[in-house]
Amino acid sequence: MNLMSPVPPAPPSAEKQMVVNCIAYRKDGSRIGDVTLDEISDVLAKPDTFVWVGLHEPDEELLLKLQEEFCLHDLAIEDAHTAHQRTKIETYGDSLFLVVQTAQQIDGNLAFGETHIFLGPRYLVSVRHGASLSYAPARRACEHTPELMALGPSYALYSILDFIVDNLLPIVRASREELQQLEKDIFAEAFKRSTVRRLYNMQRDLMTLRLAVAPMQDIISQLTRLHPNLIPKELRAYFRDVYDHVFRVNEAISAMREMLAAAINVNLSLVTFGQNEVMKKLAGWAAMLAAPTLITSWYGMNFTHMPELAQPWAYPAVVGVVAVVVCGLFIGLKRAKWL
Repeated sequence: MNLMSPVPPAPPSAEKQMVVNCIAYRKDGSRIGDVTLDEISDVLAKPDTFVWVGLHEPDEELLLKLQEEFCLHDLAIEDAHTAHQRTKIETYGDSLFLVVQTAQQIDGNLAFGETHIFLGPRYLVSVRHGASLSYAPARRACEHTPELMALGPSYALYSILDFIVDNLLPIVRASREELQQLEKDIFAEAFKRSTVRRLYNMQRDLMTLRLAVAPMQDIISQLTRLHPNLIPKELRAYFRDVYDHVFRVNEAISAMREMLAAAINVNLSLVTFGQNEVMKKLAGWAAMLAAPTLITSWYGMNFTHMPELAQPWAYPAVVGVVAVVVCGLFIGLKRAKWL
């Protein structure tokens, strides 16, 4: 009997790895099911349907296929492929193109990515680059509320933006807790170079985070006021809620940046103060050593006639004078808190 070794399963194609989900929905918000990219045009040919596509770092060929299916603008496709774009919102005919920065804690470090979103009357396409969590939880939340999903792809856009902003809140809380810990290290008696390094890294991360969050206020403000053909009035309140969350995150980041700048100044002041205290003590001990050195150096000079040189009590007298001078300096410096 011939025993055949099992054939290992074929690795997933590159397109399957880049396409996270491609799902069709009815006008009432109910889910039709998963579809392939080639079937998108067939789904859109039917009335009262729309498609939600999620991509992760797609290549140029895949983006060109989506451009053909949804008639996306060339400039938007170019931006989505290039990545490293600033946060913005642009209008192309009856569709919108959004770029939103994302953040994620990875192994204790703050990593940044971006999401590009194409919104049309009957489609939503999200393209993730870099550090970004999957939007599957946002999609599941939408599917659990079909009455809101019936408002169209704009509700899916709200869910993604709300998901992005909500994921910033734990990062802000973690930064606040780290800053509180750093405050304890700043006021510790021993100076730590690692504390200065952590302060600088945190200031850099907060600056990058603020550059990512602050422009989102303008984007969401536009979504609450403009584009009535894509954003129905029933969703304005939902986008205002996201705006409120973004505003709170931005305010928290600004407050922490101010506290961090103050912490850096306090740390530098404490380091300088500590150095001054050390220099004062060194100067005090140097003064106490300088007095006997000056007195005894006179007797080290090669002179025949020196004060009290021939007297038997001269040496004890000099030692006593040195002791009195040193004790006087010690008492004076101690009262001046130099020792």
